[in-house]
Amino acid sequence: MIHEAMFYEKLAENEVQCNLCAHRCRVRPGKRGICGVRENCEGSLFSLVYGGVANEDVANIEQKPFYHYYPGSTAYSVGTIGCNFRCRHCQNWRLSRAAPEDAFLGTLSPSQLVMQAKMAGCQSVSWTYNEPTVWYEYTYEGARLAKEEGLGTSYVTNGYITPEALENIAPYLDAFSVDIKGFSEAFYREICGAKLAPVLETSRLAKELGIHVEVVNLVIPTHNDSPDEIRELSRWVYENLGKDTPLHFNRFHPHYEMKHLPPTPINTLDRARSIAIEEGMRFVYIGNVPGHPHENTYCPECGSLLIARGFFEVQEYNISPDKTCPKCGETIPITGEYRKSSGMI
Repeated sequence: MIHEAMFYEKLAENEVQCNLCAHRCRVRPGKRGICGVRENCEGSLFSLVYGGVANEDVANIEQKPFYHYYPGSTAYSVGTIGCNFRCRHCQNWRLSRAAPEDAFLGTLSPSQLVMQAKMAGCQSVSWTYNEPTVWYEYTYEGARLAKEEGLGTSYVTNGYITPEALENIAPYLDAFSVDIKGFSEAFYREICGAKLAPVLETSRLAKELGIHVEVVNLVIPTHNDSPDEIRELSRWVYENLGKDTPLHFNRFHPHYEMKHLPPTPINTLDRARSIAIEEGMRFVYIGNVPGHPHENTYCPECGSLLIARGFFEVQEYNISPDKTCPKCGETIPITGEYRKSSGMI
């Protein structure tokens, strides 16, 4: 599982600089970057988790969440350990905080990954559960092989990858579910141990590179839920990613170091959605609230129900084969075709 890293440069006295994510860690010999899974070994940088899988399953694409990318399809989903953020509310902290020497990791080569995805009848491969950037070398090779075999590919990401690394994988990466965790530098500094600006830069670049982008914002009470912040986020997405970009406002549930907070009130999520629509966004969703009507896709022109969802599964699909509303003819921006899933999550 040890593999020489991509995107680093050698410095004086055997120090290296990792250029894979926006932290651009300078790593001394025998030390690791912020992600915890990239180590300087005698002046060269190595990934410690290449092909080391901590979680692996077949999931509905809506679980990522992707609502406008091959609706109803399944994705072969894999994750490892490590993360370049330090989110106090992390839902997968047992993976993100684990050290390679302490974790139980299965081994799955890129070619095995692609083979298993095809055998499972999946439309795509998704790198998820932890931050996919931290095992970039594995995701890059896996994405390249997946595309050769006709499979789609996606990252579920915090968006901290550097422009040069994103541009390198972009020809093999179809979809990007990016978590814009808040819309202030203070939130990113205090809650995530990172910066907002690189996330915005990456999100904009992904769109420019032709990658399908959906934006997720986990709304945390008292931290990033003010109407002004929601409005600024929505306006930024409208102006930089486009009005048809799916925007997901997800409900927070207490986790990790933020168990003292309550779950997000439903009316806060409803308000966030209303603000985003006021700012011109046409496809705004509420997530982590089973049965909420705004899990569904409606025609922004006539209001017709186009895609009904429940429990991360498409239950009804009413978009015409030419990707228009069957009632009014409005074009609906869906990447790929509807694939009726087997109901696996």
